[in-house]
Amino acid sequence: MSSASLSLPARLEAILYLKGRPLSLGELAEIASAGLIEPIERDAVEMALITLMADYAHRDTALEIRQDAQRFSLQLRDSHADLVQTLLPVDLSTATLRTLATVALKRRILQSDLVELRGSGAYDHIKELLAQDFIERRRQSDGRSFWISLSDKFHRTFAVTQLATVDPTPVVRAKGNPAA
Repeated sequence: MSSASLSLPARLEAILYLKGRPLSLGELAEIASAGLIEPIERDAVEMALITLMADYAHRDTALEIRQDAQRFSLQLRDSHADLVQTLLPVDLSTATLRTLATVALKRRILQSDLVELRGSGAYDHIKELLAQDFIERRRQSDGRSFWISLSDKFHRTFAVTQLATVDPTPVVRAKGNPAA
């Protein structure tokens, strides 16, 4: 069965699963239209999402379609948080996990750029991630910062074989504006 022959709710479910992040109606419509002759309208996407949300609400499933503001995502139900702790016995704070996720998305990032992105708390996150052996740190050959990358333990623990390619463009800092 080709992706073009999937029903719109099934197509949206696949998109939400594969993207793994909240998407707007416009983004969903654009992605769902890929490879089709006629573009899918936002109204049709909204109706298909309502159908999909109702379907998940009536099934005995660990997943749900969650709407946060104007974005939609496929998530594990909150009621299954204990299962996550059992399967992923990683004792990291949410902030530290977000810092780890940033490293994972970039694959390799300068510590100074990571701190720029995540704030000064990233220093503590880096220390904790190094202590638990989820990241590796190597001094930059031509600078004062360190390169941060994922360790083998990260890949074993999270069973991540390959991540989507992320633009490796370094963080651009505007003069006088450290948050830029």
